[in-house]
Amino acid sequence: MNLYNNWSYPTNIKFGAGRINELAEACATAGIKRPLLVTDKGLADLPVTQSTLDILEAAGLGRNVFSQVDPNPNEINLSDGVKAYNDGNHDGVIAFGGGSGLDLGKMVAFMSGQTRPVWDYEDVGDWWTRADVDAIAPIIAVPTTAGTGSEVGRASVITNSQTHAKKIIFHPKVLPAVVICDPELTVGMPRFITAGTGLDAFAHCVEAFSSPNYHPMSQGMALEGMRLVKTYLPRAYEDGTDIEARAHMMSAAIMGATAFQKGLGAIHAMSHPIGAHYNTHHGTTNAVCMPAVLQFNAAAITGRFDEAAAYLGIEGGFAGFCAFVQDFNDRFEIPHGLSSLGVKEEMIPQLAADAILDPSCGGNPIELTKENLKVLFHSAS
Repeated sequence: MNLYNNWSYPTNIKFGAGRINELAEACATAGIKRPLLVTDKGLADLPVTQSTLDILEAAGLGRNVFSQVDPNPNEINLSDGVKAYNDGNHDGVIAFGGGSGLDLGKMVAFMSGQTRPVWDYEDVGDWWTRADVDAIAPIIAVPTTAGTGSEVGRASVITNSQTHAKKIIFHPKVLPAVVICDPELTVGMPRFITAGTGLDAFAHCVEAFSSPNYHPMSQGMALEGMRLVKTYLPRAYEDGTDIEARAHMMSAAIMGATAFQKGLGAIHAMSHPIGAHYNTHHGTTNAVCMPAVLQFNAAAITGRFDEAAAYLGIEGGFAGFCAFVQDFNDRFEIPHGLSSLGVKEEMIPQLAADAILDPSCGGNPIELTKENLKVLFHSAS
């Protein structure tokens, strides 16, 4: 199978091992001459980042980095990043890393020329039209994990450090102009990050497939994305140098993020406030929430997951799929229950109040309320 290709869906994607070497060409395509590479604190000094900076420097593009990015990036990180961008007279961003680096990098490019607070561009109605389109800098995205799919997303998740609420900031022009998906960049991921990010991709596919909204393209993509994760995440987890498995997981991440245009649901509505309050890993939190959410949505999704199970080679229809999900979590040593992530029972009313405000609620197949979310948080604990 040829795992080296150029795709144009949903944006310009250079996919294949070794394609990080085309970064300078990608900058030229995006019209970037003075890039700022935005990544997270943990990646900044690692060889994968330094070798990427070497590529930029060799091409005469400098080696400018902003890395003050927390695991759940907030408006403080964003303000510091915008200052670094403007002070350095940069003309584009290379968003580099996992979900945090990608999300923050995209927002630095977005906010570098805006005059309103970032919260004014939340994914509510047509708030995105408030932005000055001409002031949005070009973005190149380079994922080093396989899960969030933020590299092909038109939004970022930013945590409000004062309210501990995660907000989705949206604009069509936040979709990166060029994406470089090089599976060799993911080889050094620790096993727990391989698992957590891979299960994030799986959650995106599961929720998109569960959503009642009509979008048959996303439905098919979500189904095949689940198959790729089921088949290749165990291989990537057991052998981080398995380039074929790493490549297919990068594809699954892209597919999940594209598919959830159809909608997300209770898994993400729950995991967003948990991550904001407890700073938990997003994909791992999704995995912990998934078994309870599947049972909660059972009345609305059993039929479609009977069909999905057959496609995935899982016996027992919906019940078999649910059993598979729990076994899959166990295989990757995912904690059992939210209490194992530090979630306190007395926080459940607050978490439910935060969750009902999350836009992911709109894609859940069963209508969510504060009261049934409290029940759901308890059942996931």
